[in-house]
Amino acid sequence: MSASPVDRLSHLFEKRRLWVFTALFALFTLAGAGLVYLHFDDTPVQLDPRLFSPRTLAFCALLLLLYFVADGLRLYFTVRALGYRPGLGCMTRLVFVNLFVSNITPLATGGGFVQVLYLQQAGMPLGTATAATTIRTTLAMVMIFAAVPLVLMAVPAVADKVAWSASLALSLGVFIALYLGFLWVCIFHTGLLVRPLDALLGLLAANGLIQPARQRRRHYRMRRELIRLRHGFRGFLAGGHRFPMLAVLSTLAFLVVLFSFPAILLHGLGYEVGYLQVLAIQVVTTFISYFAPTPGASGIAEGSFGHFFSGLVTGGHLLLVVLAWRFLTIYLGMVVGLIILHRDLLHLFRKDFQPRAPT
Repeated sequence: MSASPVDRLSHLFEKRRLWVFTALFALFTLAGAGLVYLHFDDTPVQLDPRLFSPRTLAFCALLLLLYFVADGLRLYFTVRALGYRPGLGCMTRLVFVNLFVSNITPLATGGGFVQVLYLQQAGMPLGTATAATTIRTTLAMVMIFAAVPLVLMAVPAVADKVAWSASLALSLGVFIALYLGFLWVCIFHTGLLVRPLDALLGLLAANGLIQPARQRRRHYRMRRELIRLRHGFRGFLAGGHRFPMLAVLSTLAFLVVLFSFPAILLHGLGYEVGYLQVLAIQVVTTFISYFAPTPGASGIAEGSFGHFFSGLVTGGHLLLVVLAWRFLTIYLGMVVGLIILHRDLLHLFRKDFQPRAPT
């Protein structure tokens, strides 16, 4: 008998493992902050009162509201496109739990996995839930991947910081092609994924790691969920234009809001930095964070942010801006997500999904 989503979530975040994940995140974050201080901002940090002015705090509060709402809407509209109607309580938990889990697991892999467990517990099939979270992430990645070459060609100041070259452009193009190719296989040729997974199950059974009966059950479940995954992708693309278009627009809004936080902070400190330049830098730093092996790109996010903004911010302010940026976009949401996750692990989940009737 297979474990329930609640059992798997409880096992994934048993107390010792949760503390290890959190400690690693904290250590890498401190290392990144130390790197910014030693290499880009070796003067004492100035806790500038202008950063706490009512105007700056009001703008930050507004951006935070838009940030969390847009993050929830991009998954909400994706799930609606797949035929399910999420409740407000479930969507709120998904936003903040994803923020916490994705930032304490390597390569941000845990957030999507936990969201799948939440969606599955709320009534969505595993394959459909996996399709929803994958589509949500893919929309953001495609936008960022498409924007990076344009930024590096159009903004010389950013290109100089990354040593833009023909070989780098070729490598970026190859990676994007491979990523889109993998999505194409998931959507149109799911059978190509079945064969290697079947071979893996056969290898495990041949070496006595799983019993033949369990191999057969896993084989059946794997094929069933892969079919649901394929149908989820195809349903998103062919299920009408309203919800897919809203998912795309909310993803774009989410990214614009996310990239706007440094502009508000720098403006509050009196810096005259162009808004488009800030957006360009944020596109590149976010792109780098996607490949960071550390939990939630901790350390690398702080370091890359400090690297790109080091020529724009004077000594004493850079580390302050880095920490304020991460606090608003990551740390604050993580604290809320930890509280929600702890509560859910203690009290299990409420079912807030109601499948939409087939039409």
